[in-house]
Amino acid sequence: MSTLSDLLAEHTVLSGAAVAHLQRLVSEWQLLADLSFSDLTLWVPVTTAPAGDEVRRPDRFLCVAQVRPTTGATAWLDDLVSGQVPARMHAVAQRAWESGAIAVEGRVDLAGGPSVRRAVIPVRHGDEMVAVMSRDSIIEPDRVASNLETVYIDIAEDLFQMVADGSFPVPEQPHEILTGPRAGDGLLRLDEQGIVTYVSPNALSAYHRIGMREGLVGLHLASETRALVNDPFDAEELANRITAAVHGQSSLRMEIEVGAATVLFRSLPLQPQGRLAGAFVLVRDVTEVRRRDRAILSKDATIREIHHRVKNNLQTVAALLRLQSRRSGLEEVKRALDQSTRRVATIAMVHETLSTSADDRVDLDQIVDRLVPMIADVSAAETSVRIRRIGSFGVLNTELATPLIMVLAEIVQNAVQHGYPANHPGGQVIIEVERSAKSLNVVVSDDGSGIPDGFSLDRSTGLGLEIVRTLVNAELRGYISMQRRYEATGTDVRLEIPLRSRA
Repeated sequence: MSTLSDLLAEHTVLSGAAVAHLQRLVSEWQLLADLSFSDLTLWVPVTTAPAGDEVRRPDRFLCVAQVRPTTGATAWLDDLVSGQVPARMHAVAQRAWESGAIAVEGRVDLAGGPSVRRAVIPVRHGDEMVAVMSRDSIIEPDRVASNLETVYIDIAEDLFQMVADGSFPVPEQPHEILTGPRAGDGLLRLDEQGIVTYVSPNALSAYHRIGMREGLVGLHLASETRALVNDPFDAEELANRITAAVHGQSSLRMEIEVGAATVLFRSLPLQPQGRLAGAFVLVRDVTEVRRRDRAILSKDATIREIHHRVKNNLQTVAALLRLQSRRSGLEEVKRALDQSTRRVATIAMVHETLSTSADDRVDLDQIVDRLVPMIADVSAAETSVRIRRIGSFGVLNTELATPLIMVLAEIVQNAVQHGYPANHPGGQVIIEVERSAKSLNVVVSDDGSGIPDGFSLDRSTGLGLEIVRTLVNAELRGYISMQRRYEATGTDVRLEIPLRSRA
């Protein structure tokens, strides 16, 4: 099954930042589907025009993601992901893409399904359009909407406009919002002054669990909530977050314990077209969920403890190798032990990061930035070489992180050791990174003496480069090349690692 990342990598040339924006949107859009009682599909334009063509009108639209509402019936029983529609047959999407504004098609009769009202929302990231989102709402002409449905839809309209404006989802919001409350858990609508104008039944029940005995409509939510929470620090923090949302600032989820009850809060601003229109607060009673969570916390702690102990054991091995190296009188043995010490310490860094991580993903930038000084210290005794990083590796799972950090360590160490002999005045090694939807592209360049004539990476017998070739081919399934720099002295090592699914 193709994932969003796979489809974007295969069919688009979107930047890493644009891909991250679409991933944030898809992580949030269950909320949009539930509030609007609509099926949502995400479409990206596909064109055969050359990259330099300023017009680049799409030939067709490709569906890369789909979500159905949990608050009502679905319009689409079929899975539309990976499907393509010629642009001429999706005129409303074409109109939204070209105009940059929400386009409405009105009534659409789905084949073998219900009639829907369709609107297409352009998805903006910064100053560019990156996709369009189709919203299909089942038409029920004889049904009168309840007060809850009316409030939900009004909020959804503002959020869809914010998607078109590029202000939703919030760019800097981390992914922990994935575990936040949803529309059906409980919702409160606030006006521009932070006064409650609507409370859903589930939201009222959640407030009753933490001590609210009366209704909330017409009251200032931040003040009322502050008075209910016993802990003064939590009370002030939660009240500030609610107030900040009214003033246009989105916030992370926040969990509050009051007596035996635990309630999860999340506040989001409403500012369509840059105009402050109040906010809404999602709440969820998670008392029972937290009781179950406590039962598995010990398992997570055990896994992290294992990574911590593996890290300690590897550091002990590295210390023993270092001690043995100091006692050796043979320079060749000493050099081999020093290299083994560095390799073991590199793997230990990954396990150290995992010992503090909530999952099996690591921020590779942190590890590289710790690895660089270690290599520089090793080379300091022989020559003065500066090593710096340009760009970001981002977060990767351990399947990629461990072999990739080993490869980088070997490449940088090789550049320092062989590019700058003992009598060389020194220089700099640059690790330049570019991450896209398809791949991670790394160039390690130095201004040293360069590779010798006739050198071939495939025929090299050095242990370090043999490790590099093996890891790149077998573990990373990528491509590596090494050649002299064309416009300056030194060597360029180019590494391309695919980021698509390894299933």
